[in-house]
Amino acid sequence: MHPDVHLVIQLQSLDQKISTLEKEVAALPRHIAVIEKALESHVRKLEADKAALSANQKDRKKLEGDIQMHQQKISKLRDQMLQAKNNEQYKAFQHEIEFIEKEIRQAEDRTLELMSESEPLDLNVKKAEKALAEEKKQVEAEKTQARERTAADQKELETLRQERLQSVSKLPKRALSEYERIRKKWHNTTVVAEAANGRCSACQIVLRPQFLQDLRKGDQLMFCESCGRFLYYNPPVNFEDAAAVR
Repeated sequence: MHPDVHLVIQLQSLDQKISTLEKEVAALPRHIAVIEKALESHVRKLEADKAALSANQKDRKKLEGDIQMHQQKISKLRDQMLQAKNNEQYKAFQHEIEFIEKEIRQAEDRTLELMSESEPLDLNVKKAEKALAEEKKQVEAEKTQARERTAADQKELETLRQERLQSVSKLPKRALSEYERIRKKWHNTTVVAEAANGRCSACQIVLRPQFLQDLRKGDQLMFCESCGRFLYYNPPVNFEDAAAVR
């Protein structure tokens, strides 16, 4: 294997780690934004439930006031009936009382409906308040965890970037230029690939026998004739020789 390939492989490993950490650092604020948005929607839902419950209570209070006012009006009409001068006046008072009594019954029926509607509304509000309190705790915990993880990632990124600078300084300019070109072409994925079973392990194209023979010599930097990536060849391990060395 050409000695520069070792440096290229090391540089690729560093870049892959850096890329992974950068993606994680970028993803954490998006994750926080998602859970905060969900929390905000739940807050708005609770506010809507509270508004509905408040409107229900307000309507009931108004109906109770209307009923009380109607009852007072009936009381006055009954007093006036006692002073009626003729049968027609008496009947007129009686009809007006019956009309108001009908309004009272309608108001009482509507009050019962509102009371029935208020029970699930009140239950929803209490459940939502409890769930929201738990969700707020969870969101704050996740935000704290995200901040701590981001700080750790940033620290590790700084270390890896320093290591990358050292690695780049050891790599010849031509090899570095080719590395950056290939990395840009393949969007920071695989830059250097192993030649295994007569193929490029990245694009799986079969290598020419003469090309493979030259690659095995390891005396020059070589690139896949199909995808353009750095190629290297690792000779198979002879286990008997390895055992003898041990």
